[in-house]
Amino acid sequence: MEQKTLILTGASRGIGFATVRRFHAEGWRVITCSRSPVPDDCPWEGKENHLQLDLSDPAETINSVGVLQEMVGGKLHALVNNAGVSPKGPNGERLSTLDTDLMTWGQVFHVNFFASVVLARGLKEELAAARGSVVNVTSIAGSRVHPFAGAAYATSKAALAALTREMAHDFGPMGVRVNAIAPGEVETGILSPGTNKIVEKLPLGRLGQPEEVAAAIYYLCSQESSYISGAEIEVNGAQHV
Repeated sequence: MEQKTLILTGASRGIGFATVRRFHAEGWRVITCSRSPVPDDCPWEGKENHLQLDLSDPAETINSVGVLQEMVGGKLHALVNNAGVSPKGPNGERLSTLDTDLMTWGQVFHVNFFASVVLARGLKEELAAARGSVVNVTSIAGSRVHPFAGAAYATSKAALAALTREMAHDFGPMGVRVNAIAPGEVETGILSPGTNKIVEKLPLGRLGQPEEVAAAIYYLCSQESSYISGAEIEVNGAQHV
């Protein structure tokens, strides 16, 4: 059987790292992209499948497309745009529309939004060859004001949700499906102080686990979701209700 190939951004921790583990366990070849080098406990096949890439740099992002095309070698079965940044103030506080400088807006939007369309558009032929799938990782913060996520992060994720619908329309005739997942409070190493107060109000009464988000991503990249496109799946224990 043909081994399937995934490209995943933001692979070094949290949801990204759990997604690597899930796809690797399912027998996929996983090509990872992150600002960090390959970790020592890397669960995939060595440095030849990792691209150290700063998605906040427009030129570096555009130039990475050719490198990724060579790494893929023809067919790309899935692209998961998971990389995201959410800058805080000097004391860890949420940055609002009133105190986020223009440079920060630009950096956040390039990582969280523009990089997704640059990579998907650049790899469209490889995705079409495999009749592949694109998954954009948005956020519950894209649909409501969040106590910790800043204004630039939230609006970039809202824009990414809209981009998902546009891409589903544009990529569909190529046989490529495009969907999004919107995680809520997930237990990773970057949780903000005070998250426990949110958890107390969740219908399921607990944090989500990175593996649960990875399972939703895998579903959207598998044939089990072969007629789902243009959707945004909430993965948040009913927090959105």
